Amino acid sequence: MKNDKVLLAFLLILFTVSCSKSEDGIENTENNNTEEITELYMADKNATLETKALYANLWEIQQKGFMFGHHDDLWYGRKWYNEAGRSDTKEVCGDYPAVFSVDFGPIMDDRCLTENSIRENDIRRRVILEAYGRGEVIIACMHLNNPLTGGDSWDNSRNDVVKEILKEGSDTNKRFKSWLDRLAVFSSHLKGDKGEIIPVIFRPFHEHTQTWSWWGSSCTTQNEFIDLWQFTVNYLRDIKGVNSFIYAISPQMDSPKTTNDFLYRWPGNDYVDFVGMDSYHGLNPNTLTINAHALSKFSKDIKKPCGITETGVEGIRYPNGSPVTDYWTKQLLTPLVGQTISMVVMWRNAYDPAEEGAHFFSVYKGHTSENDFLRFYNDPRTFFSQDLPDMYSMPKQYVVR
Repeated sequence: MKNDKVLLAFLLILFTVSCSKSEDGIENTENNNTEEITELYMADKNATLETKALYANLWEIQQKGFMFGHHDDLWYGRKWYNEAGRSDTKEVCGDYPAVFSVDFGPIMDDRCLTENSIRENDIRRRVILEAYGRGEVIIACMHLNNPLTGGDSWDNSRNDVVKEILKEGSDTNKRFKSWLDRLAVFSSHLKGDKGEIIPVIFRPFHEHTQTWSWWGSSCTTQNEFIDLWQFTVNYLRDIKGVNSFIYAISPQMDSPKTTNDFLYRWPGNDYVDFVGMDSYHGLNPNTLTINAHALSKFSKDIKKPCGITETGVEGIRYPNGSPVTDYWTKQLLTPLVGQTISMVVMWRNAYDPAEEGAHFFSVYKGHTSENDFLRFYNDPRTFFSQDLPDMYSMPKQYVVR
């Protein structure tokens, strides 16, 4: 049904264009062969052909609508774990998300040495290959442990972590670089059927506007954060030869913001490819409207694709505990009408077969918002897996440098 609606809209546009008239009232039947070339610029001038093609398609698709994404959607769901081919999203609407979100932190730091993490990282690789095999988009955050204290990402007890990372030859510097080495190896082994390396939208140091992390606003100065970002990009790109990353920054925007807020600790246009926004704004659609508009405008101003890289309401419920049955159309779709963003990615549905908790941020079979999600899915402005063009082939009239 969704594809029929999209086809009808396309035919209507085609009919309107074919019947257009010139100023003197005569039908214009000549083909316009002077289509404008769209030029885009990436941080990695040596990015692979597939990575450049994905980048162009991100820009192209946000002119038409937005992709739906979900963190760890192919790995586990509300009532299942590590069953190949399953997806909470697919079990509701019959299709997979267009964007598959994962966490690269556990493949980088010393958690990767434990038996449990070795097993989980094998799963992580499998589901990335599965998503890419269907033509879906891969995006990865990085909940990286604290390389100075040995604590987790949320260990913000020291304000000298980044200082030590940037101190060439220090133990923390060596440790951090070894973690980047592991990421480079992992990414080099992510290959499609033709041997091509799978592109990834990589968003390190996400939510840097907040205080919760060791790279956040309470533990770093502006210059330290910018230096850390540039150091990471330079090391992966220039030293390790990783040419399959699209570098995304993801400030957290929970209250109304302006375009200037996206410049907070901005690493520079030459070091950022994609402008993300993590948005935990609750049930405040006006806030999402304002911030999505600011994000869209900033994206156009700097000519880089953008998207909402994390969002959702835990338990999809009101403060009194009752479910939000129209969440998808009222809280997401309506605020995003007319915005120019490439994706909206929901946070994860924790595996909880007994449903003892409420740590889930997206729909699953049997949830009370299921029917509303189907309305969201069937809207021609939302893109799921089967709606995607070939995201890894360069669209016509695009050049990526």
